[in-house]
Amino acid sequence: MRLISWNVNGIRACINKGFLEVLEQSKADVFCVQETKAQPDQLDASNWPVGYQAYWNSAHKKGYSGVLAFTRHEPLSVTRGIGVKRHDNEGRVLTLEFDEFNLVNAYTPNAQHELARLDYRVKQWEPAFRRYLKALSVDKPVIACGDFNVAHTELDIARPKQNERTAGFTIEERNEFTRLLKAGFIDSFREFEQGGGHYSWWSMRANARANNVGWRLDYFVISRDLRPRLTSAFIQSEVLGSDHCPVGIELY
Repeated sequence: MRLISWNVNGIRACINKGFLEVLEQSKADVFCVQETKAQPDQLDASNWPVGYQAYWNSAHKKGYSGVLAFTRHEPLSVTRGIGVKRHDNEGRVLTLEFDEFNLVNAYTPNAQHELARLDYRVKQWEPAFRRYLKALSVDKPVIACGDFNVAHTELDIARPKQNERTAGFTIEERNEFTRLLKAGFIDSFREFEQGGGHYSWWSMRANARANNVGWRLDYFVISRDLRPRLTSAFIQSEVLGSDHCPVGIELY
C-alpha cells in the first residue's frame, strides 16, 4: 500500500500548478492533503482522477486550514476532528478507518510569528492530539501523516542555530514531538535515513528551495506494531506546486 501526504498551501492554487497530475501519477492508495484553504463546493469534483473518493474536513473560517483525503479504498468509517470543540472548528484532522489501521491526516497549528500561539499549541493541542492517537491505537494500529509544523532535530533543519526560537523549531515543540514518539510511534523516514539535508518545506524567499535551505515539517508517524510492514519512506522534493513537497510511505 502506498500512502502520500502533501501540504498544498491552498488546493485551488495548487490545482493550477499541476496538483491533479501529481495525484494521478502518484499511484497512491491514499493521498492526504493539508492546508486546503477551501470548502468542497469551491472545487469541481468532476476533475478528480478516476478511482478516487474524496473526504474533506474544512475549517469553519473560509480560506483557512483544512484537510482532505483521496482514497481508492472505501473506509470503514470517517471521523472529522478529534472530539474537542475548541480544536475542531479549524478543520485540522481527518481520520479514515481501514481494516488494518486508522489513517489520521493532520495539520498541526503553527506557533506563529513571535510565538503568539505557542502556548495554545504545546499546552492544549499537542496533549489532546496525542491522547486521540493513543486512544485510536487501542483498537488497531495508527498511521498519522501530515504537516506537523515542527523540525524535530537539528538534522531536520538547514540552519538550526539561527532558528532556535523560531516557530517550528522551539524546544517546546520539539519536545512535544518526542513525547508523541515515546507514546508508541515511530518517525517512518528516520527508519531509512539517518542523515541531514532532507527537507519538505522551503521558504519562498532567498532561493531557499534552489539552495536546499529547508525544514522537514511533514511526516508519517506510525504505530510501532506496523514497523515490520514498512518497506520504504520517502520525500518527493522534486515535486513543485507548493512551498511543501509530498512525503510518503509504502507498506506491504
